[in-house]
Amino acid sequence: MKVLESISNFAGKYFAFLVIIVAVIAFLIPDTFLPFGKYITILLGIVMFGMGLTLKAVDFKLIATHPKPVLIGVAAQFIIMPLTALAIAYILQLPGELAAGLVLLGSVPGGTASNVMVYLAKGNVPLSITMTSFSTLLAPLLTPLLLLLLAGQWMPVDALSMFKSIVQVIILPIALGLIVKKLLPTFVEKSLNVVPLISVLAIITIVSAVVAGNVDNIASAGFLVFLGVFLHNGAGLLLGYYTGKMIGLSKLDCRAISIEVGMQNSGLGVALATAHLGPLAALPSALGAVWHNISGPILATYWSKRPVEGSEKVSSTTTKTTVSEV
Repeated sequence: MKVLESISNFAGKYFAFLVIIVAVIAFLIPDTFLPFGKYITILLGIVMFGMGLTLKAVDFKLIATHPKPVLIGVAAQFIIMPLTALAIAYILQLPGELAAGLVLLGSVPGGTASNVMVYLAKGNVPLSITMTSFSTLLAPLLTPLLLLLLAGQWMPVDALSMFKSIVQVIILPIALGLIVKKLLPTFVEKSLNVVPLISVLAIITIVSAVVAGNVDNIASAGFLVFLGVFLHNGAGLLLGYYTGKMIGLSKLDCRAISIEVGMQNSGLGVALATAHLGPLAALPSALGAVWHNISGPILATYWSKRPVEGSEKVSSTTTKTTVSEV
């Protein structure tokens, strides 16, 4: 078990580099990774199951005790990111399927790797965890609705079918994880240190499958899509921070909201795009899986060297959080 824990810690620490390496290999020898494409939904379900294993009732406590930063942060998540994606798609004049894919990336909830980044950035970790959990539970309703309203101009969007997909790939696995944790608490507690390894492997496999299936598209439009993802992520990090600041929240809260808004659950974007929009629409989320795990650590490292008063009191419960930011 200790060997697996060491491997898990290594995978979590160097996640971004592993994603980049595998993505490059998948681009060079796509035939090896193409068969994994049919397992994307199952793999994401495994990641969400891991999230369910780590969730606690206290993760939702802030909604009742300090609702303002949670509600502001989640509102920013589902307003800033979809509208910014829409604006960038227009500015860059992305083809319809890519534009819809970028809007989808902006309409999914935050990924749990953001919790780890907030911890490293010395931000408000409980706020980050609550935002991730709350936005994930809202996703079955808000993600299809936002996509229908904003991306329906480019592609037909079956909101009801997408709602069912999100329930199946997110809500049910999380619920199953909670049930298993309730029934087998000792086993789950001993296994939590290995969960990040499983999540990392699942995410890397998802990214490799999408890259392998879009080699020609990446070669022709890869830079344009990456530019869109880069601008989208940067806008989320910046606007998320200053949204909190304008409302008068603390620097700890602003850091948490910034990272939560900027880092999306790209894995969900990949799965939904593949199932409902087409393989090309999955490209922004696949590239987002790579870039978010580069920009997040860079920002976290910058802030970690600039601690603010009270940051040492913030809970560090995310050290065991599942790394599932795709």
